[in-house]
Amino acid sequence: MNNYCVSLRSLVDKWLAPTLSMPARVTQVGRVLATHGRFVRLEGRTSTGPLTIVFFRHDDGSWSVFPPVPASPAMCGRLFVN
Repeated sequence: MNNYCVSLRSLVDKWLAPTLSMPARVTQVGRVLATHGRFVRLEGRTSTGPLTIVFFRHDDGSWSVFPPVPASPAMCGRLFVN
């Protein structure tokens, strides 16, 4: 498990570097239907033009630009002895 939890605020500062003249704003908040995970879409401006980034929340509480991998079905290997 990842013990280093990345906050959404630190990722926004890293990727969009908002300032008073070029702020970042939330354009959409929602859930991914397949994984029921949360996502936030942010829009900002850079020197080259507008930039939109979607951040996904992972099970450990961290945020990333990559969506979490959905859990796949698994079989239990436990032996039952009478």
